[in-house]
Amino acid sequence: MELKDIRSVYFVGAGGIGMSAIARYFLNLGITVAGYDKTATPLTRQLEKEGMLIHYDEDIDKIPAECRDCKSCLVIYTPAIPADHKELVFFREGGFEIQKRAQVLGTLTRSHKGLCVAGTHGKTTTSTMCAHIMHQSHADCNAFLGGISKNYGTNYILSDSDYVVIEADEFDRSFHWLRPWVSVITATDPDHLDIYGTKEAYLESFAHYSSLIQPGGALIIRKGLEMKERLQEGVRKYEYSERESDFHAENIRIDNGEITFDFVSPIESVKDVVLGHPVPINIENGVAAMAMAQIAGCTADELREGMRTYAGVDRRFDFKIKNDRTVLLSDYAHHPKEIYQSARSIRQLYSDRKITAIFQPHLYTRTRDFYKDFADALSQLDEVVLCDIYPARELPIEGVTSKLIYDNLKDGVKKEMIHKEDVPEFVKEHDIDVLMILGAGDLDNYMPQIADILNNKQ
Repeated sequence: MELKDIRSVYFVGAGGIGMSAIARYFLNLGITVAGYDKTATPLTRQLEKEGMLIHYDEDIDKIPAECRDCKSCLVIYTPAIPADHKELVFFREGGFEIQKRAQVLGTLTRSHKGLCVAGTHGKTTTSTMCAHIMHQSHADCNAFLGGISKNYGTNYILSDSDYVVIEADEFDRSFHWLRPWVSVITATDPDHLDIYGTKEAYLESFAHYSSLIQPGGALIIRKGLEMKERLQEGVRKYEYSERESDFHAENIRIDNGEITFDFVSPIESVKDVVLGHPVPINIENGVAAMAMAQIAGCTADELREGMRTYAGVDRRFDFKIKNDRTVLLSDYAHHPKEIYQSARSIRQLYSDRKITAIFQPHLYTRTRDFYKDFADALSQLDEVVLCDIYPARELPIEGVTSKLIYDNLKDGVKKEMIHKEDVPEFVKEHDIDVLMILGAGDLDNYMPQIADILNNKQ
């Protein structure tokens, strides 16, 4: 189906952060946009305010009339939706064109210069950072992001630019639909083993992704990754890291809550880059984002200004309270390496303060596969509170609970297990200095209540 033929779009699984960006793209075109999601969230409510028609019951009768013509309605679904979902079956049996979100993004990378960021972790921050640098530069960009940019209050940027920044998601091999012009690969630590089965299959998936970069483009890969890239002829390869790569940082200064560094590049180095969202892990993310933006034509002044004014991503090392008495932050980290980097960064920032983490593991399979790694990462902190596993798309697995992590925390770490409903009471009754709320589940819904409790203690 050509874009010009589409009169309506229906989303089966409308409320995901990535799906909502695509929904906003079609809303901007002025056509009917509707869909189903299992539960209402602040994001789905916002989409309704923007004009999207959403219902929360699996009910064919609630599909709008505008979305019942297979010749003019494009159906987009998320892989998290089961194959026997009634509405998905209705569209499939009715001969509708049905695409994954990634297929739609893949079409955009064929009509624009795709600046894509892939990786087990770091991709949301890096892609959002790059999008902000590009959008405030002369080059500009469109963007489809996996998190809410604090600069724009959305996960979607629309412009007339030839560039499109896309977060390339490896779940269900979705990123294989893309045809990047330039891509960053941040990390290849095995994840989604419920999909891939083995570490080797996971690494092969990234190798295949690298082969999709268009001739004349470039791969910017973090130095030291285990994967073996497979590039087409005419694709340049660069390495990046915090230190000692084609693109890297030098003269790093962390002082009084601010981070400044020099960006070293084979194209043009940039001195005195101020990190607008001053978190140590964002030095390396910033190097990758600037490298991609620089290859796309951003000037030294544009790179410097974009980094200085970057405000961060919602739920990515997201400070809610930050003062001498109390620190509260929310972080979407849900993979052991993400947890490790978040814990390491918070320890660098607050080396002499008591750090508590409340963590809600995400997925039974991930907990089963990595519980020892989660325990090692969390053991960098002083106190760890574990909630029940957030199941997302999965059914329980016998013997797999948060206690697997709890039992493997290192000696000396104060630890506790509670239900998520008891988190506010825990915060109220305990002495809190620096508190991290970690995970990709729904624990973040308690954040306003937690913030109120801590503010009232001061």
